[in-house]
Amino acid sequence: MNSSLEDTKFILKKYNITANKRLGQNFLVDDEIISDIIKASNIEGKDLVIEIGPGLGTLTSKLLENAGKVIAVELDEKMITILNDRFKLYDNFILLNEDVLKVDLKTLIKENIEDLERVKIVANLPYYITTPIIMKLLEDKLDIDSITVMVQKEVADRITARPGDKLSGAITYSVDYYAEAKNIVFVDKKSFIPSPEVDSEVIKLQIREKPKVDVINEEMFFRVIKASFMQRRKTLLNGLTNSGIVNDKDKIKDIFNKMGIDINIRGEKLTIEQFAELSNLIYKVV
Repeated sequence: MNSSLEDTKFILKKYNITANKRLGQNFLVDDEIISDIIKASNIEGKDLVIEIGPGLGTLTSKLLENAGKVIAVELDEKMITILNDRFKLYDNFILLNEDVLKVDLKTLIKENIEDLERVKIVANLPYYITTPIIMKLLEDKLDIDSITVMVQKEVADRITARPGDKLSGAITYSVDYYAEAKNIVFVDKKSFIPSPEVDSEVIKLQIREKPKVDVINEEMFFRVIKASFMQRRKTLLNGLTNSGIVNDKDKIKDIFNKMGIDINIRGEKLTIEQFAELSNLIYKVV
């Protein structure tokens, strides 16, 4: 028996609600996938877990069984009523009716860590806002251990791609700078109600103790990466000059020669170490 499916059907009927398409809601109803998420995130009693978009609380209930404290951040007011009813007897549950992109997560963690040891993020992210949320979590440089999230399969493949792969993109390098990304489990679209149009994947981002590479200026580093993938069919040289980062092509050619890379190379062929060196050299000449 799939208890998640039965529970979800019961709650939807009880509260007479349907998934909010505008918020990209799809309710996970696969017990095995939920178990995989709990196992991959390695939730323990000394952990403070921040769950983004708990929805009906299907995953939340399992997190509460394992974590020291769970802070659920939910935007949909309809879900708030359900979550409050469902978990009102749990003393390790905090619910916020907020947009996670506007929440001061550093302060939230500081106010709730108390005698707990590690902070972990767990989320089933809406497809339309996946990248902004992931990048906020990384760029805010939170004192967290890991991020275990379910995302669209295409996004998961891009995040976990390697330099040189046709799937690699700006987010590949941006995430790799902060964390080690790995695929956990494929999630068929039939694992949700209503079923989305595409399949999903659970991925885990293990936060690095320090960024993977040393850069002089992080803003320049990420600008260079972004410019390199703005127009994928163009060469790296053209991408950098068209973006306005460096207007003088000869300066870029000199840097390429110094690095020993072909002037016709495309961005996805560079390693993150090469992007770091490139951004450092560009920063010195602009």
